[in-house]
Amino acid sequence: MIVCQCNIITENDIRSVVDELLAKDAWQLITVGMVYHAMEKRGKCCGCFPNAIAVIVKCVEIWHRENATPEAEILQFVARTRDVLSEQETRRNEMRLAKSNMRAA
Repeated sequence: MIVCQCNIITENDIRSVVDELLAKDAWQLITVGMVYHAMEKRGKCCGCFPNAIAVIVKCVEIWHRENATPEAEILQFVARTRDVLSEQETRRNEMRLAKSNMRAA
């Protein structure tokens, strides 16, 4: 499935990068920016970020389950990851709205 049409990035592309990053540090917080940077891409319209975040969270959860991380640790880490990434998305939308309002004024 294509997640980013601007850069032609698939769910499998994201999963590969997330797996590589987790192999280096299983408890790092992986952001869309980290994933795109590793692929030498950048957000263009950034409309894909919510879907990319969902894929990252899913990949992190799968990776930890496959590597026998205790369930309680997985749930806590995935919840924290979702919260931080969701907060980043909210801030990005606020910045976009503020920029739009400045142009309209």
